Amino acid sequence: MADALQQMMKQRLDAQGWSYGDVARLGGLPRSTVHHLATAELVRMPQPATLERLARGLQLPLDVVRRAAAESCGIHVYAEGAAATSPDPEVATLIASLQQLSPADRKHVAALVDSLLQRATDTD
Repeated sequence: MADALQQMMKQRLDAQGWSYGDVARLGGLPRSTVHHLATAELVRMPQPATLERLARGLQLPLDVVRRAAAESCGIHVYAEGAAATSPDPEVATLIASLQQLSPADRKHVAALVDSLLQRATDTD
């Protein structure tokens, strides 16, 4: 099953009648990078420059491409600056560090959060 980034890329290529090479040329990326992003499972967020070039190549807003890539990696993207403006430094640290965790570690963190939220609900 295709992830969010793969689905978005396929829809865009189909709608525009583009190939991976077309997107690569428009965005200034190697064709192999475009192909990889469109077909392989993402385990880590692509570099910001790669996402910028992919957005340019797909002729889509960067935020749309960034959110699709993040969703594909299991990362929730908050509004711009949310981590920097959070009143709680622990929340800001958690948000900023999520993408550095491995997929397995993110699953462990998610399970812990679910458990803590359930415990809080049970005591209310």
